[in-house]
Amino acid sequence: MAEVVMQRGLVRHEGRLAMMATVAVLVGVAFMTIGLRGNLDFVVELRAVRLAAMVLVGVAVAVSTVVFQTVCANRIITPSIMGLDALYVFCQTALVFALSGFGFAGIDPRLHFLGNFTAMTSLALALFLPMLRRRFDLTLMLLTGVVLGVLFRSLTTLLARLLDPNDFAVLQGTVFASFNAVEPDLLLLAGVITVACVAIAWRARHVLDVLALGTDTAIGLGLAWRGTAAGLLVVVAALVSASTALVGPMAFLGLLVVSLTERIVGTNRHAILLPAAALTAIIVLVGGQTVLQHALGGEGSLGIVVEFVGGIVFLAILFAGGRR
Repeated sequence: MAEVVMQRGLVRHEGRLAMMATVAVLVGVAFMTIGLRGNLDFVVELRAVRLAAMVLVGVAVAVSTVVFQTVCANRIITPSIMGLDALYVFCQTALVFALSGFGFAGIDPRLHFLGNFTAMTSLALALFLPMLRRRFDLTLMLLTGVVLGVLFRSLTTLLARLLDPNDFAVLQGTVFASFNAVEPDLLLLAGVITVACVAIAWRARHVLDVLALGTDTAIGLGLAWRGTAAGLLVVVAALVSASTALVGPMAFLGLLVVSLTERIVGTNRHAILLPAAALTAIIVLVGGQTVLQHALGGEGSLGIVVEFVGGIVFLAILFAGGRR
């Protein structure tokens, strides 16, 4: 009887995944074809680059959030709590302050991407690798990330006040996530990092199921918790760093898509949750960009809209948790 129930549940989850994949394909086709006119070769190439960027970022943010929440045993936090987004904004502000707006615009995009990626992953490694010590508190690591985030935001505010208005205008175009100016050359770099990290997370899907049972239970089942958790957090850091360096910070996207995914699929099994979260992120990003681009005439930024909606979802989760 139990086997029959499990089989029915698996079929139901696979059916929902298939429906989500179909919706993702449809919104992708809509983004590529609606309003298609003019120089078709140029327009199709431009839209294809944006679509690829949204798919990469959606998958990276969704997978990193699922893994991070599982390791930390908390469904209301995202990797942005570690201060990586704040570090990215601080780095852009420091560069504009040091080089001026014209100097900043002249930086080679590949060098800029690698510099941002290296800075963020270095901070993450400095926070995560101490987990390998015999005595280490995960809560202390999270609090350290929060404090560093506050520090970077304070330094960013200080430098921003010292900027020339023209330089500040240049800075504002870089600190909000945008898919309108993605460099095609960077897609390959970000794609290699994202594919490699997602493959690692997928291979560890059963390990993540064990981690979700709790630290004590996982250790009791023979899992080397510290080493496994540290390795998975490094994967999280690489995914967040790659997506942020490509298009900018999207702090609440992960929380939004994972919350939606858990309600859609109704399971915490990572073999279902990981691909479902990735598909949800693609639907949200590509569908949202299609609406903004064609229904609203391109007014507004998708990154700002996602952050706004994600913030509301975060408050709703907190309120619901408090009532329970």
